[in-house]
Amino acid sequence: GLPGGGREPVPLRIALALGIAGFIGTCSARPGVLEQARLGGELLVATRLGPTSYYLGAAGPEGPEFELASRFAAALGVKARFLVFGSAAAVLDEVGSGRAHVGAAGLAIGAAGGGQLRYSAPYQRTELYLIYHRDHPRPTRLEDLAGSRITVTADSPHAAALAGARGRVPALSFSVLGGVGTAELLDRVADRSLDATVADANEFLLSRATHPELRAAFILGPPEQLAWAVPAGDPSLVAAANRYLSAIQTEMPLLIARYYDRAAPLDAQRDAELIEQVRDRLPALRPLFERVAGEFAEDWRVLAAIGYQESQWDPQAVSPTGVRGIMMLTAETATALGVTDRADVEQSIRGGALYLRAMRNTIPEHVPEPDRTWFALAAYNIGYGHLEDARVLAESDGKDPNSWNAVKPYLALLGQERYYSRTKRGYARGWEAARFVELVRDYVDRLHRLLPDPASPVSRDGA
Repeated sequence: GLPGGGREPVPLRIALALGIAGFIGTCSARPGVLEQARLGGELLVATRLGPTSYYLGAAGPEGPEFELASRFAAALGVKARFLVFGSAAAVLDEVGSGRAHVGAAGLAIGAAGGGQLRYSAPYQRTELYLIYHRDHPRPTRLEDLAGSRITVTADSPHAAALAGARGRVPALSFSVLGGVGTAELLDRVADRSLDATVADANEFLLSRATHPELRAAFILGPPEQLAWAVPAGDPSLVAAANRYLSAIQTEMPLLIARYYDRAAPLDAQRDAELIEQVRDRLPALRPLFERVAGEFAEDWRVLAAIGYQESQWDPQAVSPTGVRGIMMLTAETATALGVTDRADVEQSIRGGALYLRAMRNTIPEHVPEPDRTWFALAAYNIGYGHLEDARVLAESDGKDPNSWNAVKPYLALLGQERYYSRTKRGYARGWEAARFVELVRDYVDRLHRLLPDPASPVSRDGA
């Protein structure tokens, strides 16, 4: 330390301050946004919680924007750090203020943001649809909507499209609401408190899983162009984003299908396919299912049904998201379970059994069978946290949180904003988890009928 209590003489402090100021004055300009990301080792991505952007799945964050932005960051040689907000306006504000490098939230070019933002080249074009309830007469033109109760999200391309249409059809009237998303307005059309709203193709495709009664009447206006928002004034980042988005255009149809296509095979098709695979693939796998199930005191048909639903008993199965093997384990889950080769059939089955047991052990002890098994299957698919959210919602409505039949509808509701906004963990593709459980239960029943064994401990009866 310095003499006299550790404080340097005043003239020295002034000299040091002047010297530092002079040094700073001769430094080069502040690095651009892209260089800041590279120097800091991370790309700050502002996104929006929801099905078209970012949400938590069973194995961690998922969503189309999460995947696209994570891959972009990797291409830049940095990690992506996601800043999650509840609205597109908040995302744009974060980018415009310089607190985030990229806004990736299903943003339409031309959204608010003023001179503080610029947009990348579009990575997807999506049509805007007028959405109505199937029990109402289908409107075929704007004039048919006179007198209808129509509401859209405020400050959205949906509102802009209707405003433009009103210039051509003066009788058209509609209202706008702030603080609500399209998903909630689709809920209102479904319960008939609204006659119609506007949704883009992505939003409409997602709604079909929970609202099959909704229909698209006609295309409204030109397509939305979805792009990323970046801070204005630094062309290097937008140029890098444009190169990346251009390079992956051939992959976009697959990515869109993965997140938005929820089509399921017909029951008759599933029956025929199961019978075929019981004959062709199951005989070689059954001894492994039985051996592993014996180690875990599990019905081998439950493990076999999970494997069939996940991979159709194909040891080489690989999904577009990188899960693989008979039980379709993620790389992270496999590592945690000690599975070194996901394509190894016995390792994959044992890993699936371990994970199912872990989920079963997490379910409160007072939950009885067979509901305990159905809850464990739901957690296997979507993660225990989202299952717990659904149980809390059910209990808050006076339903039995220990009954699968009572909780199942609330899993599906985790895809609707008015419900997931009340939960701890937010949006989830809960309808997929509910369907996963019901399909596995169905396959267990069918395997019992095709390959009877009265000693099996789990049956569908009594649930």
